[in-house]
Amino acid sequence: MFSFDASLNFMDESYLMHEIKIHDKVFIPYITFEEIDYAIKRMANTIYEEHKNDVPVFVGVLNGVVMFMSDFLKRYPGECEISFLKLKSYEGTESTGKVEIVMDIPMDLTGRHVIIMEDIIDTGNTLQELYRILDTKNTKSIKIATLLYKPEAYKKNLNIDLIALTIPDKFVVGYGLDYDGLGRNLPDIYQIKTEE
Repeated sequence: MFSFDASLNFMDESYLMHEIKIHDKVFIPYITFEEIDYAIKRMANTIYEEHKNDVPVFVGVLNGVVMFMSDFLKRYPGECEISFLKLKSYEGTESTGKVEIVMDIPMDLTGRHVIIMEDIIDTGNTLQELYRILDTKNTKSIKIATLLYKPEAYKKNLNIDLIALTIPDKFVVGYGLDYDGLGRNLPDIYQIKTEE
């Protein structure tokens, strides 16, 4: 159960960065929305400089990427298209190691510059499956951009082209990331509190 003090003002930033409890886990403040927004602006400008003469297709993995991709698109100054697919690899706070395709990309990507938009890359299992799927669609190029990257957890050989923020291998929620379905709507990112 997601618990919070209903008497607090949701627009009060001091509230937004307090310790929170979701289901049976406690999370502590980790990355503010302002820090996230700054990193996204930098990423949007970098990608635009590389693709200002193209119309890239940004492909997001649902559901976690929704907030990141929405804010990224607001910051991207050029023409672009978007598409989504849905994969599943997590149960609770652990990766299952198996990736299931829940919804495939509904558009033709032949000859297009595709940029994979990930909310988080940890083991790389989901990313590898997504790359495999896109590699069969006759794209012109495929790049990978992620909001969060856990280098200690990453086990694959795919090159990550753009990383907004590098974090340690600890479970996080907020800004699109969930714990068993809850916490995605938090504007900031929280890290799981470990027992001392």
